[in-house]
Amino acid sequence: MSYMELAIEEAIKAKVVGEVPIGALVAHKDGEIISRAYNLTKTTYDPSAHAEINALRMAAKKVKNNILKDYDLYVTLEPCLMCTVAISNARIRRLYFGAYANQVNEFSSNESSRYLSSSECNHRPEIYGGILEIQNQELIKSFFQSKRF
Repeated sequence: MSYMELAIEEAIKAKVVGEVPIGALVAHKDGEIISRAYNLTKTTYDPSAHAEINALRMAAKKVKNNILKDYDLYVTLEPCLMCTVAISNARIRRLYFGAYANQVNEFSSNESSRYLSSSECNHRPEIYGGILEIQNQELIKSFFQSKRF
């Protein structure tokens, strides 16, 4: 099973508990999965408990270091600005995401990209988007459609 498929499993866990279905995992460059997490903002009453933040916190705690330069992050949806800043601060090596957050399908068209290109940013990971994009889009889309009825 691919890392993105494992992140999708985490997203499904979020959906089951009524959270927006976003999942993430952190893996060492040698392949070992260090953490797996999903959105918990409603469950924990914590607006910062996005899947990415939860996975980064767990990984940093496990390796006893807030710098994760030899680690990659996989997430089912393109990260928001808050998560992008955390990813940069953690010095994540590579960011892989599934669905794009906008209809243009360009990471460069959002606030996260502007931050990563700014002088305020001290680290920019390699970024790869659109991994299992359709499956990730459908998961999010079906969740929000179910909330409308």
